[in-house]
Parts: sequence; structure tokens; C-alpha cells
Amino acid sequence: MRELRQHFERQRSAMVALIRQLVELESPSNNKPAADHCAAFLARELQARGAVLKIHRQKHAGDYLEARFPGRGKPILLLGHYDTVWDVGTLGQMPWCETHGKLYGPGVFDMKAGIAIMLFAVAGLREVRGRLSRPLIISLCADEEVGSPGSRAITERLARPCQAVLVLEPAMGTAVKTARKGAGEFTLKVTGVAAHAGLDFAAGHSAVLELARQIERVSGFTDLRRGVTVNVGVIRGGTRANVVAAEAVAEVDVRITGRRDQAAIEQKFRFLRPNNRHCRLEVTGCITRPPMERTQAVAALYRQARSIAGELGFELDEAAAGGTSDGNWTAALGIPTLDGLGAVGEGAHARHESVRLEWLPRRAALLAGLLERI
Repeated sequence: MRELRQHFERQRSAMVALIRQLVELESPSNNKPAADHCAAFLARELQARGAVLKIHRQKHAGDYLEARFPGRGKPILLLGHYDTVWDVGTLGQMPWCETHGKLYGPGVFDMKAGIAIMLFAVAGLREVRGRLSRPLIISLCADEEVGSPGSRAITERLARPCQAVLVLEPAMGTAVKTARKGAGEFTLKVTGVAAHAGLDFAAGHSAVLELARQIERVSGFTDLRRGVTVNVGVIRGGTRANVVAAEAVAEVDVRITGRRDQAAIEQKFRFLRPNNRHCRLEVTGCITRPPMERTQAVAALYRQARSIAGELGFELDEAAAGGTSDGNWTAALGIPTLDGLGAVGEGAHARHESVRLEWLPRRAALLAGLLERI
């Protein structure tokens, strides 16, 4: 392990250079030409490191990259995404910057530094050890930030024959993630009866009032003890203050900790009925990403990672995250999945997004050690 860490310490400047190139290739989820430009760069980097590359063309998002490295036995899947939440042009307000031991720029933390860690770990392991213990698959999509609508099926197909999945999403503090909440979105649409608020108030039936009562009800589905949260994040309705509203809509975010809660929360939404019989209530939505649960197999992966970290000279904790990743899909298939193996930093999706430079060699060595030992 000491040899691996020393190797990646020597590679620190090269890692930073690659991260900068990736950050300055802006690749928002909603801009396919920009994302494909980044994908073409990554394809060249993967092939330069000896990967056999397959490109899955995508209609709306950037193309999906599947890179394979040979070895014996069941493969390990390294999972990541190169899309970001930042529009093209953000570099003008958030330029690349290296200062006070941190790297700044749009997407640097979530998760372009993680991609660099992935590439250097694989290349470094082959250079230092001369081989890979198992076959490796690197998968990089460009629609993770919008729910992976086009890439989910490919990710699940690649994961099914694998021994384990290692996700290069950012760390949580310095910890890896052994659990993630599942997530879903629901929409409540109320149709009422419009009327003049002054001349004919009694003839109207307010969609806004009915929606307000429904919001209070669904907010009561929150159960913090079980890790279930229901957040009504967007509401809109009505046309003017002097009109009894004919329509109102609420958009709701739901998070669950265990798969046992999925059917229950979906049933609660399906069973909603209007309080005012003159109003119509339409409920759509579901849990879109299952939770990643801390199974015995996930815990075993974490123990391996913690042991390797100890040999490298640092402690490695575990954490549960409220957000989701493509690791939710692979964990739901029953494939042992360890998440948060990417960069240490802060500010995902925020203007102060940054990566701590000192941790890059350690995280690369940790990943290389896992690839060697699993």
C-alpha cells in the first residue's frame, strides 16, 4: 500500500491537470453537443490507458462510455457520470482556480475529480503491479443529474455479472457511503370551480384551498424515525386575487431509507381523495430510485476499504446519504455497491464547489487497493 500511495503522490500534478481539463470541458446534462465534446475527450483518455471502448449513442444526453480492461474472474464495475448541473458559460463566473490547497470550478467535486481518481487508479495499478486482479468496467454517463432516464438500463446490464460496484461520487466529508435514500417525485393537481371572488363567491370552489389541505395531509406522511421525508417544494395556482382559483398544482419530493417503505408511501399518495367533492384531485408520480441499503455485502466491502485505508495511514468512516446516485440502481439488483469513493471536498451543486488537493493521492490509492483486493 505504501508503494501505491507513493506512486500517486508523484502523480498529483498530473491528476490536477486532468481535472482542470475536465472542468473546463463544460458538460451540463441538458446540452448534448457540449457533453459529447467532453465524452470524446474522455474516450481518448480511456483508450490511451489501454481500454477497449464501446460508445452507446444517446439521443438527448451525452453519449454513454463503456470501457473494459481485461483480467480474470468476475468483473468490477467503476461507476460515474460526467454531466454537471452547471450551464455552459458558468466558467465565466466560476473559473478554474487552485488556491489554499483546494481546486475550484463547476463540476470539480461532483464529479469530475472522481473521474480523474478512477482513471489514475486503474492506470497506476497496472503500472505498479503490472496487471489487474480482475476485469474492470468503467461506465460514464451524462444524464445522472437528471435521473439517468437514458442510461439506467445500460448501467443495470453492465452491473448484473459483476462481483462489486464502486461508485466514484464525492465522499461525504472523508467517509464513503454505505447507504443512500431512495427518492421519488409526486404531483398533486387540483381542479376546482372558478367564480368572481366578490360577485359570486359561493358559486366557486377553490383549487388553492383544496390543495392547501392536501399539502397539510401529505406533509404528515413524514416519519423522521423511519427516515421518510415528504417535501412540498413547488406550488402554483390561481390567476388573480379576485378569482376563486380553478387550478392548483404542487410538486412533492419524497425520500425513503428502506425498500419496505416504498409500497406504503406510494399507496398513501394513491389513496388521497379531495376534501371538497366539487374539486377533482389528480395524483401522479412514484418512487423513481430505490434506496441503497447497507446490506452485509456492502458492510464487507466497507470493512475492506477501511482496512486498506489503515494501511495507507488514514481512517475511513462510513456514512448514509440523503441524495441518490446510479449506485442506487446497482444496489437494488443485489450487487454489493460501495459509494462515495471519489473526491474529498464540499459544495456539490453550489458556487463554492471545491476539492481538497491533499486527498487526491490517498483516494486514488484507496481505490487501487480495493481493485486489487476484492
